[in-house]
Amino acid sequence: MNKDVISKEAIKTLVIDIAKYILEIEINQIEFLDKELQRIEDRRADIVAKIDNSYILHLEIQNSNDKYMHLRMLRYFTDISFLTDMKIVQYVVYIGKEKLNMKSNLTLHNINYNYNLIDMKNIDCEKLISLDTPDSLVLAILCDFKDKNADDIINFILRRLYEKTKENETEFKKYMLMLEELSENRNLIELVKKGEEMLSQINYEKLPSYYLGLERGIERGIEKGIERGKSEAKIDYAHVMIELGIAPEIVANKLQIPLEELLKNR
Repeated sequence: MNKDVISKEAIKTLVIDIAKYILEIEINQIEFLDKELQRIEDRRADIVAKIDNSYILHLEIQNSNDKYMHLRMLRYFTDISFLTDMKIVQYVVYIGKEKLNMKSNLTLHNINYNYNLIDMKNIDCEKLISLDTPDSLVLAILCDFKDKNADDIINFILRRLYEKTKENETEFKKYMLMLEELSENRNLIELVKKGEEMLSQINYEKLPSYYLGLERGIERGIEKGIERGKSEAKIDYAHVMIELGIAPEIVANKLQIPLEELLKNR
């Protein structure tokens, strides 16, 4: 897997949700074991975890086709078997854009091996969206939109994420960053950015993306050929928000501008 696309920590955060919503595995207790698998060859599985102290779950997130995936998974199986006698359940969850083209089994001489291969494009996004939890909403970005408009789906996901997490800024940022990372894997990042700009009219200062924030207001002023300080740029941006239908009281509160000053400068 390309670790530049989604980090190991992001995978760990999502693994329980992938198991619950995609693999339909019930998890009450999970213990990550990936550090125990580090070897000289530096073969590191994405996720290896002990589930409810009864079996080992090995989960790989794959964003491109690998013609040797079945051999890699067999090698992981033997690596894990050196550590434990517990039952090993293996999954590869494919989240790439190209058509899935990997083998999930190996029959060679006296070897008969297979693992579970899941294509996220076969999962209906409505299934995850209908669960209406922050975790399921984030995962829905990887699923099949069918004939639905991608803009509409992404904007709905963004709005629901905000509504679900707006009382906890840390949670909101965490889920937004996950959504951004996963959307890059499906070439949807530009649509997510577009949707974030829409959402930013309500809550721009909480969004984690580098391209959102007060700089947007300053850049608008520069584009108009008006060289202003940060204070004036903030007023300019506030007026844009009001023009988009946001109540002046809300804008004043969010941008920390005295309401009287905001109304005076309109």
